[in-house]
Amino acid sequence: MRSRHPGVDPLKTLLATWLLLSALVMPAWSQSAPRQTHTEQQKIAYLISSVAELRDATFIRNGKSYDARQAAAHLRLKRRFAGDRAATAEGFITCCATRSSMSGIKYSIRFHDGRVVDSATYLRHRLAAYEDVNAGNPGR
Repeated sequence: MRSRHPGVDPLKTLLATWLLLSALVMPAWSQSAPRQTHTEQQKIAYLISSVAELRDATFIRNGKSYDARQAAAHLRLKRRFAGDRAATAEGFITCCATRSSMSGIKYSIRFHDGRVVDSATYLRHRLAAYEDVNAGNPGR
């Protein structure tokens, strides 16, 4: 690349221009980007703990009943094997906490009052409540 001005390196000029523009634009980008206060990993950990802390409820997997501790351990195991498919809270629910990967049968939770809820429905409600509280909007 040849410069019209002798003694001026056009690559250095281009680099300096790029750095100056970056310095001017970056603050605007960082202010307009939404802040992520709670990571997806924190959300997933919350979802698993909400299963682990269930009292007077049974987790049903492939027709067999499991207590909260066993259910949470199973979800942690599935999460480890899921890798990137469970990188977000929604991905975790869809990939790990909705149905058996072996039989395809949906997971459910039976509460002490007899109600039975699909695990995905329960976890999506828990996730929505978590996001509301952490966004400063308690009330779901």
